[in-house]
Amino acid sequence: MSTSIFLTGATGIGPDPAVESYIGGSVLAQLLEHRLVKTFEITVLVRSPDKGELLRSMGLKTLFGSNSDHELLITAASAADVVFACADADDLGAATAILAGLKKRFELVGKKSILIHTVSHIYLGCVLSTESHGMYATDTVYSDLDIPLIETLGIKQPHREVDTTLVSADADGKFVDTYIVLPSTIYGRATGVLVDRGIQKPFSDQIPTLVRTSLSRSQAGVIGEGNNLWPNVEIHEVASLFVLIFDLALAQDGGITVPAEFQHGRSGFYFGANGEHKLLDISRKIAQVMHGMGLGTADPTTFTAEEMARYFPGATSLSTNSRCRADRSKAIGWDPVKTTSDMLSSIEEEVKAFAN
Repeated sequence: MSTSIFLTGATGIGPDPAVESYIGGSVLAQLLEHRLVKTFEITVLVRSPDKGELLRSMGLKTLFGSNSDHELLITAASAADVVFACADADDLGAATAILAGLKKRFELVGKKSILIHTVSHIYLGCVLSTESHGMYATDTVYSDLDIPLIETLGIKQPHREVDTTLVSADADGKFVDTYIVLPSTIYGRATGVLVDRGIQKPFSDQIPTLVRTSLSRSQAGVIGEGNNLWPNVEIHEVASLFVLIFDLALAQDGGITVPAEFQHGRSGFYFGANGEHKLLDISRKIAQVMHGMGLGTADPTTFTAEEMARYFPGATSLSTNSRCRADRSKAIGWDPVKTTSDMLSSIEEEVKAFAN
């Protein structure tokens, strides 16, 4: 029996293609190594003919378009058992189109679909955070098992309108089970066939943003005092969380018993985090690496108001607090092993990569 999969964001189709292909590409790479891959029929949304050709050479189907092509999304979703939505997490129109396609599928074949939606990692802080301008840490720590606390987040918070729309569709109880994954600061060089072929970007956004701005001023920088806190997770380990949810959803659909904590809809939130760091720790590591390269001092300096306006003209997650525990994710069997020390160790490679 085959499983039809539709995936967005593997090559970058939203407002920040590098970020989206980093996450979606890593999920796709793990699906291609899945033990049941021969039973998968995978269709990927792309907007680059060159990348589409490369994906087709790997035995994948492609659709040319973007999240703005709502009729295309409806058509693709209407043929899918499972949708991985790894593109723009704030695109309500795209989310609504995918839901419409899944509802159409139910009306045609009477089968409920699975939707695994990601909130891009750089936005976890926007959803769960408080602004501190890098001056202090906060005490509130969200757990993905504490749904009432998550539901205190206002509808005006980034992503909440899309999240609540997905939850409401699930509550309909008929055509879709929704699962929402919220990664944190994702780090590490992505590897695999998609990176090797130039389809997927190898690096994330949050730490590289701080690296690039530091290199631009020839001195590692920090916002405020860097006392704000963020969770972190390694790229391949967070991709494995997506695949675990996929596996459990298919197992549950097949009547196999799954952990009690494995829920969808209102309780279907899964945090991707396995460590916590001060932003100052990242800036210090960048400073040490740059100093070893003959750039700046071994300690970061605070960005001036002028630099903040130049490098961060809008809001930046680098000045906020975002604290969470991946209790539900780990309760269902996710077992990440890399921690904050691994995150800090990975920074040297990123500094040297962006310096060249």
